[in-house]
Amino acid sequence: MAGFDAFEVVPAVDVQDGEVVQLVQGERGTEKRYGDPAEAARRWVGEGARTLHLVDLDGAFEGERRNAAAIEAILDAVDAEVQLGGGIRSASEATDLLERGVDRVILGTAAVENPEIVEEIAERYPEGVAVSLDAKDGEVVVSGWTEGTGLDPAEAAARYEELGAGTILFTNVDVEGKLEGVRTDPVRRIADTVSIPVIASGGVASVEDVRALKEAGAAAVVVGSALYEGRFTLEEAAAAVE
Repeated sequence: MAGFDAFEVVPAVDVQDGEVVQLVQGERGTEKRYGDPAEAARRWVGEGARTLHLVDLDGAFEGERRNAAAIEAILDAVDAEVQLGGGIRSASEATDLLERGVDRVILGTAAVENPEIVEEIAERYPEGVAVSLDAKDGEVVVSGWTEGTGLDPAEAAARYEELGAGTILFTNVDVEGKLEGVRTDPVRRIADTVSIPVIASGGVASVEDVRALKEAGAAAVVVGSALYEGRFTLEEAAAAVE
């Protein structure tokens, strides 16, 4: 299980009802559909992706994983690092996924509601836990971005690093899915606060955005809509940050 030795552009494969979709600001009903998840995964790995970001969106909203079959198909289809989130609520479920071949489990709501779960999983899989901190108006939100927590993202990141998180995944919900550009300040704050890798997500519309997040201290950036809509290619993004 590797970390991020060099900056990576990580394609998102978000799955809802067995299909790849992209949502605007995480809201149901805003989705655009992009077909078969395993096919999308093969495409991105074929174009040079070393890591894939998989999310079971139904799981994120409903609290239990709904797209296990589609996720299994992706794991069987590609040879790449995989990080998976959405509906993972227990240490045993996370451990099962890590044993199945997922490289990092992404914990959002579960980590906020029960921080000890991070410690429990990290004892067996030191780099296996990515804590997802999704922020709206500067506050960490949970339950599919519907509930505020009062937590400051940078302070929360430091706490989870102490508990053994191997990675922080920071999503800026304010710009997510809008294709209008990124905000680098929150990413820089978190990257300056922790020593573990920070993966940035939300708002990427151009290779300039990718470059800006790298310069802000991100170890990787998750890109969804911009790749699916052909704003730029993976190859162009990689070339921009070399």
